[in-house]
Amino acid sequence: MTAVSWQATETEHPARDASRKSMSAVSRGAKEEWVALFAPDAVIEDPVGKSPIDPTGLGHHGHEAIRAFWDKTVATVERFEFDVVDSFAGGNEVANIGTIHVYLPGDMRMDTQGVFVYRVGDDGLIVSLRAFWEMDRALGTLRKANGSST
Repeated sequence: MTAVSWQATETEHPARDASRKSMSAVSRGAKEEWVALFAPDAVIEDPVGKSPIDPTGLGHHGHEAIRAFWDKTVATVERFEFDVVDSFAGGNEVANIGTIHVYLPGDMRMDTQGVFVYRVGDDGLIVSLRAFWEMDRALGTLRKANGSST
């Protein structure tokens, strides 16, 4: 699988374009390129609601918090593969449906199925990224990358 497998519509839309740039930057480990896709006051909710990643459930606000989110999450993953099976755009937003395959240290893999909603401003910068996925479901897929279970 390539880093970003896009099986959804190819119709151009500002939010869809920003989402694809975001996935590309994450898959390449391009932290500052990724942060630059976000408006200065942007918020990331990944996952939406309270979680070990965001105990308050209020999201990560602004570039400094977005960089800290990267360091706490993205930087701990050896490799990302995005598999987008559908994408629905409306207004300044897009909802992508798919799976994020994460390859973790120790030859481990986890698959996170979800709906990933990006909203952009008139300038095309991401003002909101809301990722709807369930921690328990994702953790339930944790296994050896070669396919054996833990």
